[in-house]
Amino acid sequence: MTNSEPDWLLWAREIQAVAQSGLAFTCDPYDVERYRSLTALAARMMAASSPLAGSAAELQQLFAAETGYATPKVDVRGAVFDRDGRLLMVRELADQGRWTIPGGWADVNQTASECAVREVAEESGYLVRATKLALVHDRGRQGHHPAGPFSIYKLFFICELLDEAPGDEAAGMAPNIETSDARFFARDEIPQDLSTGRILSHQIARLFEHRARPDLPTEFD
Repeated sequence: MTNSEPDWLLWAREIQAVAQSGLAFTCDPYDVERYRSLTALAARMMAASSPLAGSAAELQQLFAAETGYATPKVDVRGAVFDRDGRLLMVRELADQGRWTIPGGWADVNQTASECAVREVAEESGYLVRATKLALVHDRGRQGHHPAGPFSIYKLFFICELLDEAPGDEAAGMAPNIETSDARFFARDEIPQDLSTGRILSHQIARLFEHRARPDLPTEFD
């Protein structure tokens, strides 16, 4: 599968990653200035090419906060099915109430599956257990919109319910401030207004297939 993102974004992202990694290892003050110039160049490229990306100054500040060797970020998602085979979806407050499956950035000191379980509890109140890693997708190869400044891996876990009813602020977690609704949908009832930065219709279709056929191997790229 070819990358669905524009060339300018791939080039700017690569320049930023080279600069970030260079700053992590160089001790030469002249190289520090060169890498900082590359960071500023990447910010200007993104700002000039996409009004949604933000200003060059905002992007440069975002990039400056990224330190160490540049690697993709990790997004985890939990595909929770009830006994009737319906998929749990939530409304994202940060994306005008569009629908997705629960998920978010992976946290340190937790395994990927633990992060998925935590995200489900935080965003829906349901306690679940991750049973299978179904999809490992590069966000740029799948057609997610809008495109973002960083490279992202998306991990989708099939999860089973441990309780048919949501808990009260599951597992003692803080009140949910990310989603406004959580419902189960049959395959032919999936909402059309998806949060396409987080989930796409073809990914949902594959998650239903993995739920129906647990023997399917993990799909990647």
